[in-house]
Amino acid sequence: MQNSTWRSAPSKSSFLGPIFLDHHYCSKLIIQSTGRLSRRREKRGEREWAVRAMPCSSINTTSADDNGALRAFKLSESTFLASLMPKKEIAADRFLEAHPEYDGRGVVIAIFDSGVDPAVAGLQVTSDGKPKILDVLDCTGSGDIDTSTVVKADSDGCIRGASGASLVVNSSWKNPSGEWHVGYKFVYELFTNTLTSRLKKERLKKWDEKHQEAIAVAVKNLDEFDQKHIKVEDARLKLAREDLQNKVDFLRKQAESYSDKGPIIDAVVWNDGELWRVALDTQSLEDDPVCGKLADFVPLTNYRIERKFGMFSKLDACSFVVNVYDQGNILSIVTDCSPHGTHVAGIATAFHPKEPLLNGVAPGAQIISCKIGDSRLGSMETGTGLTRALIAAVEHKCDLINMSYGEPTMLPDYGRFVDLVNEVVNKHHLIFVSSAGNSGPALSTVGSPGGTTSSIIGVGAYVSPAMAAGAHCVLEPPSEGLEYTWLQSSLKKVLSSRGPTVDGDLGVCISAPGGAVAPVPTWTLQRRMLMNGTSMASPSACGGIALIISAMKADGIPVSPYSVQKALENTAVPVGSLPEDKLSTGQGLMQVDKAYGYIQKSQDLPNVWYQIKINEAGKSTTTTSRGIYLREVSRCRQSTEWTVLVEPKFHEDASNLEQLVPFEECIELHSTEKAIVRAPEYLLLTHNGRSFNVIVDPTNLSDGLHYYEIYGIDCKAPWRGPLFRIPVTITKPMAVKNQPPIVSFSGMTFLPGHIERKYIEVPLGASWVEATMRTSGFDTARRFFVDTLQISPLQRPIKWERVVTFSFPTAKNFTFAVEGGQTMELAIAQFWSSGIGSHEATNVDFEIAFHGININKEEVVLDGSEAPIRIDAKALLSSEKLAPAAVLNKVRVPYRPIEAKLRTLPTDRDKLPSGKQILSLTLTYKFKLEDGAEIKPQIPLLNNRIYDTKFESQFYMISDTNKRIYAMGDVYPNSSKFPMGEYNLMLHLRHDNVQFLEKMKQLVLFIERNLEDKEAVRLSFFSQPDGPIMGNGAFKSSVLVPGAKESFYVGPPNKDRLPKNISEGSVLVGAISYGVLAEEGGKNPQKNPVSYQICYLVPPNKADEDKGKGSSPSCTKSVSERLEEEVRDAKIKILGSLKHGTDEERSEWRKLAASLKSEYPKHTPLLAKILEGLVSEGNAEDKIFHNQEVIDAANEVVCSIDRDELAKYFSLKSDPEDEEAEKMKKKMETTRDQLAEALYQKGLALAEIESLEGEKAPAAGGTKDVDKTDDQSAAESTQPDLFEENFKELKKWVDIKSSRYGTLWVVREKRCGRLGTALKVLIDMIQDDGEPPKKKLYELKLSLIDDIGWVHLASYEREWMHVRFPPRLPLF
Repeated sequence: MQNSTWRSAPSKSSFLGPIFLDHHYCSKLIIQSTGRLSRRREKRGEREWAVRAMPCSSINTTSADDNGALRAFKLSESTFLASLMPKKEIAADRFLEAHPEYDGRGVVIAIFDSGVDPAVAGLQVTSDGKPKILDVLDCTGSGDIDTSTVVKADSDGCIRGASGASLVVNSSWKNPSGEWHVGYKFVYELFTNTLTSRLKKERLKKWDEKHQEAIAVAVKNLDEFDQKHIKVEDARLKLAREDLQNKVDFLRKQAESYSDKGPIIDAVVWNDGELWRVALDTQSLEDDPVCGKLADFVPLTNYRIERKFGMFSKLDACSFVVNVYDQGNILSIVTDCSPHGTHVAGIATAFHPKEPLLNGVAPGAQIISCKIGDSRLGSMETGTGLTRALIAAVEHKCDLINMSYGEPTMLPDYGRFVDLVNEVVNKHHLIFVSSAGNSGPALSTVGSPGGTTSSIIGVGAYVSPAMAAGAHCVLEPPSEGLEYTWLQSSLKKVLSSRGPTVDGDLGVCISAPGGAVAPVPTWTLQRRMLMNGTSMASPSACGGIALIISAMKADGIPVSPYSVQKALENTAVPVGSLPEDKLSTGQGLMQVDKAYGYIQKSQDLPNVWYQIKINEAGKSTTTTSRGIYLREVSRCRQSTEWTVLVEPKFHEDASNLEQLVPFEECIELHSTEKAIVRAPEYLLLTHNGRSFNVIVDPTNLSDGLHYYEIYGIDCKAPWRGPLFRIPVTITKPMAVKNQPPIVSFSGMTFLPGHIERKYIEVPLGASWVEATMRTSGFDTARRFFVDTLQISPLQRPIKWERVVTFSFPTAKNFTFAVEGGQTMELAIAQFWSSGIGSHEATNVDFEIAFHGININKEEVVLDGSEAPIRIDAKALLSSEKLAPAAVLNKVRVPYRPIEAKLRTLPTDRDKLPSGKQILSLTLTYKFKLEDGAEIKPQIPLLNNRIYDTKFESQFYMISDTNKRIYAMGDVYPNSSKFPMGEYNLMLHLRHDNVQFLEKMKQLVLFIERNLEDKEAVRLSFFSQPDGPIMGNGAFKSSVLVPGAKESFYVGPPNKDRLPKNISEGSVLVGAISYGVLAEEGGKNPQKNPVSYQICYLVPPNKADEDKGKGSSPSCTKSVSERLEEEVRDAKIKILGSLKHGTDEERSEWRKLAASLKSEYPKHTPLLAKILEGLVSEGNAEDKIFHNQEVIDAANEVVCSIDRDELAKYFSLKSDPEDEEAEKMKKKMETTRDQLAEALYQKGLALAEIESLEGEKAPAAGGTKDVDKTDDQSAAESTQPDLFEENFKELKKWVDIKSSRYGTLWVVREKRCGRLGTALKVLIDMIQDDGEPPKKKLYELKLSLIDDIGWVHLASYEREWMHVRFPPRLPLF
């Protein structure tokens, strides 16, 4: 299940600027009012919690009074500024005072994030004058442009851009080959939603000014006409007024339907003999027509070469860099997809020579920006982005990686990305730092990869009193530091995630300051912004580690991720006094100076990571854990024995003889509570590892949370502290003994920031909860977080959460699903600043009532037959009302690919550090929608997993037959609305193992369509198996008595009520529920807290009853006549199959056409086929001659048809039951269509000849002299109007308003100078046409707008032409 907080949309703050929140960022931006934080130690159950000593550090760390984060302080200007970029808390200030040259110099950090703006202050140079940013990369491909099209300049130095614009090349640019690679991009695709919204407002304002001017002119023209012609009776005058009115109507409708798809920028790439160069034409972004021209652009090259960047325009203030791949065929324009990445980079490394207090933690460090947030998906990370980022980090020889992204996971320490990270850390010695997540306060909420991966240092978010008072402007700051408990303005909660992981690992390694005021991109129109969360804690820790690495390099100490992480954990200052606080803070608040002292002292010791693998004794399983996590009641009622394997892991480049063979350590094992956790006292550890047994006895523990550790100390060097730790977490649940099963927690008192945790054994048979929360004892509003969490194998933690505000003492009710037999944690937290002013405690009573109806089928499958499915229902806990409800509201259609293309990706950015080149598999699926619908593609094998999957990445695009993109997505597909039509879905898969990809060439994909309410199928229930057929024995409801079983049947849907256009093999999907909430009695299963999936397999359609009936009468024609007709039709078919691409092909076609025409001179189908062939040669050089040929061919078709006989036939009705009559009807309809097509093509050709010869209607925008009568106009004309005569003839045979022939009507109106009416007719045609948009119609629309002179609308339509009819599909 996706974390809804992490996937929230950006919002706006009126204080410091925009709040940028994305589902995967582990940070939130807040501005908080006055408040006081307090932490309470209170009794739980009947006894005071004892403080147990835990091994957090081995070196004598600074006391709380000396710690920069905790000691008393008085806010001044300097301390205020320092609190905006906290460094004292991790002792970075003390370290830099002692070692100013160890400020990160010589260290390179890879920032895996949303992208870093290279233009911001603070990220230009390091403290020693080196470039701050070494490279800026878009690893996702969201900024890629296909520049494989190559053009050459004409004699005037002009080239045709990919957008169709004529571009002038700067004559000073060197291009020995003369080849220019061209491409284009919608600029909004490069911008964030926030920036796009700002630009849209600006552009709409300017567009609307011009549009209102156009409306004013149109209304004025209409008004002047009305004043001149008070009474309009003449037909020509009526048409003229109608034309003026149509212009006004069109303009008004255009204002209502305005949708800004953004300006288009042309890109040009060339090789100057040494480097690939890039120039952009951004005139569409500028108000001044002389600005943004291609020739004025200062060419850029790959950022890492010259470290130069550009800016699109002053209005957007958005900077960008470029990178060229695949020999000029791919251009990557890199922009950020959120301020998040720049802010993170600033915390880690910003350098402000004039504002040193606002420096980042390591101002001497350099960075590379690896954008892993895909702009096409908002800013969500993709597997492609993550893999390419790791490749770039190794290629640039980075020392550190910071990643402030993540999400919940099903399997910790597992997946393709984790495998690659392990290789990078173990083989290339990179230190990977990542945020732990913001999904607390419940336990086991750490996100992946930061909180769940052994080779990554996961960081929790800490806030000090100084940060609260300064950065957060709190009037009464907390008396001591604590983990963050914040709230975002949209009332979505933001609390630092807690461990342990589901396999028992601690989850959080260390903590660091989780908030800062740091640089943000220039497009935000501000220099700095406040953000907080674990996203900010991670770069703070990363910057501190950069200081340590800087010192290690300067002092010649080899850098190892193993030794650095051990030093950080063993020198951290504990946060909180309870053992279980480690689940929130890790080993504590990191201390830079002490960690480096530890490294100095241990530099001669081997660099070893101690891998822990744990199995329960006596159980054979391939799955191991990294800690002991006793959560379920069965584990907490008896002693359990565990086998622990400790395996020392060296880096891959370690020497067998010099490091592995001599390794031997005598380990003294300690338990923090021997009465509960028992282990051997000593262990002799060699390179091959050693196992030992541990016994955990939780039987005498009270209900609630308990945390212990087993840790190993080097007997010869106890100063090293714990070499490894084995976390032991016990959440002993309380049993529910009441009948009915109700649990009450009364008399809980809350002060700001307080968290209550309760652990409950959910009774077997429970499936949902009805809870009530009552508050009292306060006079101002209170705000609470309420979380419940259960853990079930091979699932993400099952979490329910609410943010609840009580304006006055009252009660609030909740309902949510639970899983029977699994321990449930209930976590209630009062928001840290809620109720600060009153200083009153809030009294809370929380009551939980368990309900449940057990059924024999959690998923009901109706197989398409008429047989119902029996359901057995039982209530195990208490009496429940059984009232089943089921609805089928989705259609899921399976598809297999029609094409599979496997290829090797061509660029070095897709070559793994191991040297393997990544492969791609592109699968193409086709599907058709008979009506507009909201659909979602689903790939069961791949969806909903980014980190816990062995597949690298996936990305899909859905386009229509014009190549217009309607939807994009990856592991989390979204529903999108589509008009009727045919679509292609292209799925892009990547991996370096060809065998994996080969197995996926026939991957099944589902297109899931949401049914409208009127189409949804509601199912019926019966008490008898024959009920669906006999129509009797309906089952409505019943009362289940505990222990008694009741059965009933769910019937299949009535075949007559199935949605239209549903095909065999499709699956109708919906929900079925059985219980009824106490306060509701609805029949909608989706409104119940517990519902199950129900599906219906659509059977084959009924056989065609008329098929095969009757027999054709014997043919009256002789064999020779029939043979002659067959030969003739075959010749015509061959003629139609011939191509017209080259002069030789056209010549062959004409010879055959002439031959056949001489043989069958009056055969209408032949003449119609010849006309069709001539029309297809629309690119002829001599347009007038070509159109005359079309006219002649059309006349031949018309002359071959007896129109009187045709008219006579259609004046009579035919008998539909007469087979011969039906055959004749079909033949005559075909003849009529051939006649109409000939007249239609003739009309178009006549109009085009008129246009080419300059004999068309008056100039654009005008109309013919409407004061002249038809007789006067006729008298002035000495020649017959061939076009008008042809048009009138066509009207006799077909509906001229139809989309098939309406173009000729548009041409006629344009020919008469009635451009407004022509536009109206054309718009009606486009709207009525059920097929995908036709480019010719929109080109005609654009020409009409150009002729009228609406320049702003013409520009708007040209932008939309690129949306509707792109020349090619975008790159993946």
